[in-house]
Amino acid sequence: MIEKDTYCDDVLNQISSVQSALNGVGKLLLEHHMKSCVMERIQEGDNQVIDELLVTINKLMK
Repeated sequence: MIEKDTYCDDVLNQISSVQSALNGVGKLLLEHHMKSCVMERIQEGDNQVIDELLVTINKLMK
């Protein structure tokens, strides 16, 4: 788009749309991860997964 001399607002709107889409995918993946992998590890007695999950959530929220 930039190489085609597209209007800056249009490029910024496309970037915003892509970021929103990626955030949505991240939320879905996090939900699946919590319902499967995290739950499984907690049931196995591995509570370290909570700390790992908090780090991941903090990264996603930046």
